Amino acid sequence: MKFIVSSSLLLKELNSIAGVINASNTLPILENFLFHIKKKDLNVSASDLESTMSTTISLDKSDKDGIIAIPSKLLLDTLKTFPEQPLTFVINNENFGIELITDNGKYKLAGQNGEEFPKSPKLESPAKVVLDSNVLSSAVNKTLFASGNDELRPVMSGIFFEINKDNVTFVATDAHKLVRYRRNDAKSSKAASFILPKKPATILKSLLSGSDGDVVIEYTDTNAHFSIGNVTLVSRLVDGKYPNYDAVIPKDNPNKVTVDRNSMLASIKRVSIFSNKTTHQVRLSFVGNEMQVNAEDLDFSNEANERLQCNHDGEDIEIGFNSRFLIEMLSNIESENIVLEMSASNRAGILTPGEGNDKNEDLLMLVMPVMLNT
Repeated sequence: MKFIVSSSLLLKELNSIAGVINASNTLPILENFLFHIKKKDLNVSASDLESTMSTTISLDKSDKDGIIAIPSKLLLDTLKTFPEQPLTFVINNENFGIELITDNGKYKLAGQNGEEFPKSPKLESPAKVVLDSNVLSSAVNKTLFASGNDELRPVMSGIFFEINKDNVTFVATDAHKLVRYRRNDAKSSKAASFILPKKPATILKSLLSGSDGDVVIEYTDTNAHFSIGNVTLVSRLVDGKYPNYDAVIPKDNPNKVTVDRNSMLASIKRVSIFSNKTTHQVRLSFVGNEMQVNAEDLDFSNEANERLQCNHDGEDIEIGFNSRFLIEMLSNIESENIVLEMSASNRAGILTPGEGNDKNEDLLMLVMPVMLNT
């Protein structure tokens, strides 16, 4: 079997799917790319069993169809050193030896039988929704950081997709913080929901960063299939029921504070340097239209205190938060001002954008308080 392909095109496409390959695999063949040549098209796949990514490249020339597994690290490391040129692959179908021929050299590497590569799951009668890549990118970026890492609670270690006839909602939580991102300009004729695990969600995030156009999402009870340009990602879904996130969002919050987002973010970043290194606690005190940001580390006699102007509607209140959570949340809101709503010092605080940049976008972030040191 023999085919010719552009070196830079091949490298670009392989890089787009290489992120799914684990550093160590239970199956050695998963350390390979699967090359499948069919009618002058080269389909390349990579997998970690949970997720499979593939991309299709049009070949300059191929003599016949075939399948071969090629060591991913060796191939990538070699391609990175080549200038743009046509590469000729000559594959021995008997012993799976691979000869790579360039303008000024030959390289030999040992492949494996492509038939032994795990098959990507086929989705039977999937439901389908089409989202703009920028919308999906925004949804994943704004929620992924809030997902958990607890292996004992796998349903919380991913992004919850809730697809309705009127909107699509994305939720992530680790029980300390929660983000709900809703789009009113995306919908499906069939309501459904699924939990996308953290690793494929992270891969999806990087895939979307440089893409335009639509993303076609097809899903069943067990798998989801994302098509972005000529790249596809198929992932096994988390099995289980997502927590009732609506139940934990406090509805009655009499204390409402509007403050400049950048000022609050910068203040918390500075003050938190002086906080306890275990709790990362910052204390927010609201008196009139003044907000005080305080942190201390009694073990080292470190303390910091800053004042900010805000628009405060409600009673005076003092509340403590983990500064790292606040910094993550404020960094993922794009509006000039943010609104912080609270009901009591032992109840969750709600962060929302101060002004709606997009009427189709509804973003809410919840952060649980930490016990204040008296």
